[in-house]
Amino acid sequence: MERLREFLAGQAEGDLLPWEAQCEASRRLGASLAMVEEAALEWGLMPKRYSRNRDTISIPQQLRLCRSRVAVIGCGGLGGYLIEELARLGVGTLVLADPDVFEEHNLNRQLFSSLARLGRAKVEVARERVAEVNPAVTVVAHRAAFSRENGKSLLSGCSAVVDGLDNVLTRHALAAISSDLSLPFVHGAIAGWYGQVAVQMPGEDISPLLGPVSAQGKGLEANLGNPAFTPAAIASLQVSEVAKILLGRGSLSGRVLFANLLDMEFEVLRYGRSTAGRGE
Repeated sequence: MERLREFLAGQAEGDLLPWEAQCEASRRLGASLAMVEEAALEWGLMPKRYSRNRDTISIPQQLRLCRSRVAVIGCGGLGGYLIEELARLGVGTLVLADPDVFEEHNLNRQLFSSLARLGRAKVEVARERVAEVNPAVTVVAHRAAFSRENGKSLLSGCSAVVDGLDNVLTRHALAAISSDLSLPFVHGAIAGWYGQVAVQMPGEDISPLLGPVSAQGKGLEANLGNPAFTPAAIASLQVSEVAKILLGRGSLSGRVLFANLLDMEFEVLRYGRSTAGRGE
């Protein structure tokens, strides 16, 4: 480690470490890019790629993100934007789960979809995208549907869980297992011009917000559809909540945010059974 420290110190531009220096350190010393990034942050060097974070996120906070492991369940409309932003933010490990392949009807809104990627597994495309954007991020990809049977193993060791789902029953299972594991759960749901965001911290229960347990299949998006801008907007709000949770900066806990993008109205309410299902 001392050789790595000396090399990085010699390549730093003040307290910034260029990407080329990270790559060269990895090649010369046989360390992974993730290891190099974590070591640099430990020693007070900010990877240059995060230099525009620094007035908002300090070097010690960037190190906390680097050491975090976040699960994104669902890699489609919400999931693509969640994964992209978390990788760019510098979350060290992303655990992804989705059983599906890209289809033509995904092209209007799913960030990782393209004509060339039709028929390809969403988790594999997501893994490739993260490697293009930030190779220092480790991706653990599962081409599998989240369920009560596999949920605990998928979420084991995570720092937080993010909802990229479009299925009400699976969303309830995800919230329940997150609760069982005492993991923060950041919920998002979208339909047409509308969306909602809520946070379930350990010991809390946001199940009344997730839609009726008896619901089969998708929520209101089956009727209202989803244009390109709705998942982008709601996913960004979810990522901001993940960042706050990981950095100890508070959260939306105890409240739910309803977004009406048609009238550009946002409402934050204390949640309870009286708000169940709104914005689903």
